[in-house]
Amino acid sequence: MSAPPTAAAEVIELFQLAAQANRRTPCRAGNVVQLPASAGGDVLITADLHGNWLNYDRILDLADLEAHPQRHLVLQEVCHGGPSYPQEGGCMSHLLVEEMARLKYVYPERVHFLLSNHELAEATDFVIAKGGRLLNMHFRCGLREMYGLDAEDVHRALKDFLMSCPLALRIGAHVFVSHSLPAKADRCPFYPGVLDGPWSEEDLSPEGAVFRLLWGRDFRRENAQAFAQLVHAKILIHGHEPCVSGYQVPNDLQVIIDGSGPGACYLLLPLDQPLCHSDVVKQVRRLHG
Repeated sequence: MSAPPTAAAEVIELFQLAAQANRRTPCRAGNVVQLPASAGGDVLITADLHGNWLNYDRILDLADLEAHPQRHLVLQEVCHGGPSYPQEGGCMSHLLVEEMARLKYVYPERVHFLLSNHELAEATDFVIAKGGRLLNMHFRCGLREMYGLDAEDVHRALKDFLMSCPLALRIGAHVFVSHSLPAKADRCPFYPGVLDGPWSEEDLSPEGAVFRLLWGRDFRRENAQAFAQLVHAKILIHGHEPCVSGYQVPNDLQVIIDGSGPGACYLLLPLDQPLCHSDVVKQVRRLHG
């Protein structure tokens, strides 16, 4: 399966335009988007999709951005997963990354694709193996099946788009949304300045601040409290952690959403009123039924 020669040029331009839209997002300061208070406005938040088009289509139906002009949509982690090409078996999830770019281009002020650990791995060539398969190689095989000799050029543009994505999003004064949180922030200091401006190569390494922020799975309350204090938040919303029931509430500071499986969940939060942790938990909804 191969796209026509013009397809690669078109998707490269799309990634460039979407990256530009990311960097010019209104109310973005450094690597954090602050959603403005809006009477009647709200935000739909979902998490890990990993190539799941069924769940993605359902999210778009629920968000219905055309009919809700004051609604924001937050998405994260679409790389690595879902269907494979029938001939050579390459991963088709690059198409969902392209869809993220298209959405950002069409709704530059209201769609926010947060950088996640699998996107970081793809952008920095950090190898991830799962189920005996090298996910990065599987992803590249998919690009080659679609774009042939132009696959490397497409991948470079895709990586630039990914690296232009914000690290986090704020709702009001106290809600902080990021793909995860750094492990042992209560014991090993985390540098929050990475949220404020350009990051370095060191920040992207396994000991660096960006890597720690996106890869951590330390959901102890002590760790959540230490991180929340660093980012001046009282409520933390994450993805990253697979949840059998579609969400988890590990403590009175955090809510974890999983958008990848049949039990997938999402949040729909108002932008015109203060929120407490119990308010957020009450707004967890099932993606299907």
